[in-house]
Amino acid sequence: MFETAIRQMRMAMAMVWGRPINPRNVERLIADGLKTLDEFGSPGDDVQQLLEGPFSDPAARREFQDRSLQLTARRLQRHSPYYRQIFQQHHVAADALTVDTITAIPVTRKQDLQDHQAAFISDDSHPYLTTRTTGTTGHPAEIWLSRYEIELWPAIAALSGLLRGEIGPRDCMQINISSRATAATQQNMTVCRLVGARTRMLGVIPPAESLESLLTGGADAPTLLSTYPSYLAQLVKLTQERHLSHHDFHLRRVDCGGEPLSAALATAAHDMLGAPINDTFAMTEVLPVSGRVCRQGHVHHDLNMGLIEVLDLATGQPAASGALGSVVITPYYPYRECMPVLRYDTRDVVRRLPDTPLTCELAGIPATSSILGKADHLLHLPDAIVVPRDLVEILEALPSQPWPARFQAEVVGDHIALLVAPEVIAGVSCAEIERRFHQAGIPVVVTVHEYAADAGLVLRPLRADLRETTFAGRRN
Repeated sequence: MFETAIRQMRMAMAMVWGRPINPRNVERLIADGLKTLDEFGSPGDDVQQLLEGPFSDPAARREFQDRSLQLTARRLQRHSPYYRQIFQQHHVAADALTVDTITAIPVTRKQDLQDHQAAFISDDSHPYLTTRTTGTTGHPAEIWLSRYEIELWPAIAALSGLLRGEIGPRDCMQINISSRATAATQQNMTVCRLVGARTRMLGVIPPAESLESLLTGGADAPTLLSTYPSYLAQLVKLTQERHLSHHDFHLRRVDCGGEPLSAALATAAHDMLGAPINDTFAMTEVLPVSGRVCRQGHVHHDLNMGLIEVLDLATGQPAASGALGSVVITPYYPYRECMPVLRYDTRDVVRRLPDTPLTCELAGIPATSSILGKADHLLHLPDAIVVPRDLVEILEALPSQPWPARFQAEVVGDHIALLVAPEVIAGVSCAEIERRFHQAGIPVVVTVHEYAADAGLVLRPLRADLRETTFAGRRN
């Protein structure tokens, strides 16, 4: 117990003062947690309180944020060629940077990473592993990671997951995310290794093969599933077609992210697979900052590891209460080392919540609405802005259960021209779909494309289409 307390103190001091966190020390804390779980059945709250941070107190939160920003900015000024130049151009004093003054620094965009990749790499770090964005929202960006980062991030994730009961040594995680998402797959597999869980790294293979894996029995039965909403939709549809039920699976948790998860799909997946469906937020460019979605649908970002801003889409200034805004994230040092970003504009649109106390189970951590879609995909009508989630929620709630919903939308005059795949209108008319949208205050004219699967027609990009083919099931 004394050694555990020393390890906790070392980690706490590193987090408070912004010093590099020893991944081996975090791994030893994981081992301590496993021993405690084995002996007492629960891990205790001391390390969990350390991971959550002092965010229920606004004054303590602001002091922590200002100190972390200044530490991060000082390092960028010394070691980041890109931000050194930005600070000079905008006369930024790293030692005086605060949450209130950070708006003097322009946001960083994906295009900046692509155009000036080498300048973003810190001159005191050694690039070790590269990871790329999936490319579903445009040309992929390449991010370099150091060995320190690829050891630290999964260690912290494993410790947090173990203490929250999200993963344990008896679990088996099936990973159905693109193998090109190197950082995410490496982190998931390392988390499993650190807590002693099994791993099934499958990638985005044909859904029938993944479903067979989920049906495995015995000690190798997957109990955790990590995937995308669109791929989860394909698994649910296949489960329905094969007349399976939750009795056929052994899952206790499903984590998915990267796309809007509709309420209809989440409910169906829970009923069919027999496990809670957890909507999550993560992004390659701002790792290891991530977010959890509470039962009320808010996104609670990990404020220990980064600063979260919500900027008005028109002015670029902090969004007003109830307004739409783009999520801008600054990962703190010492969590981000090799290719750090400052004020990275994710282009993920949320609505800033009213300035009233939250009542959800994560009320101590500030939050935004759920992710509503990408800023570049908003539909601007004369009197309203329609976000992609609005379309997904209505289409995936149709009796036809078109999971995942495939469509194309554009503004034509005073309405949205909505082109849908044939499966969307199975058993329902275009007029009925239009009526449902009008009830939600969205003027829509629906047409069907009979050849929606043709390569020449660009429908909604889905991560389930990042297919990794295999020879399984082929006949000679």
